Formats: sequence, structure tokens, C-alpha cells
Amino acid sequence: QVQLVESGGGLVQAGGSLRLSCAASGSIFSINAMGWYRQAPGKERELVAAISSDDATNYGDSVKGRFTISRDNAKNTVYLQMNSLKPEDTAVYYCNINARRRWLPPYDYWGQGTQVTVSS
Repeated sequence: QVQLVESGGGLVQAGGSLRLSCAASGSIFSINAMGWYRQAPGKERELVAAISSDDATNYGDSVKGRFTISRDNAKNTVYLQMNSLKPEDTAVYYCNINARRRWLPPYDYWGQGTQVTVSS
């Protein structure tokens, strides 16, 4: 089993910052890509940011220049630093990892989601 535990969400005023963390645990053999997605009410889930195993990053257009994704491989943890937050960033943020368990092919695992609310 693989578990993802997210933390760091909350309520912040526009222009403020938050840092999300997602720690993976369990029978993990290796982790490939790690990322963050978000889903606002009435909208589809969208990519916020992703980071590969060799630290290549990819960002959604709406967060480029404001958000930074990073990972700590020793801790199996991915972070999302969110600066200059806007009300339109309000959503449930989900952690995602593509990981392998020994003898099994890679699989996508999801966190339970953490609410981020940005007030105007």
C-alpha cells in the first residue's frame, strides 16, 4: 500500500502565500513524477505543477511565475510554494505521484485533497 498525506492548506488573503506538502509512505520501491492538481467547484481537475525524477518541472499557465514545485527524495515528499495567491486559485489541491512498488508496474496515487481558499 502507498499513502499520501497532504498538509498546508487553509485560508489566506489575496496576495498571500501558502506552502503545501505531500509525504508519501508505504511499500514504495521508486517514485517517478510527483505533482499537484486542483479542482474548483464546477470545474474539471487541472494540472498545477509537476516535477520529474530528474527535477524537470512543468506548470499550468495560470500559475507560472507564482508557484514553485520541489521535491525531497530522501523524504518522499513534494512541496508546492504558492505566492501572490489570487481568489481564482481557490480549489481543492490534490497531490499525485507516479510510483512503483516492488515487482509491480508504475501506478498513479492520489492524496485526499487539501482545501485552499483565497479571499479577496
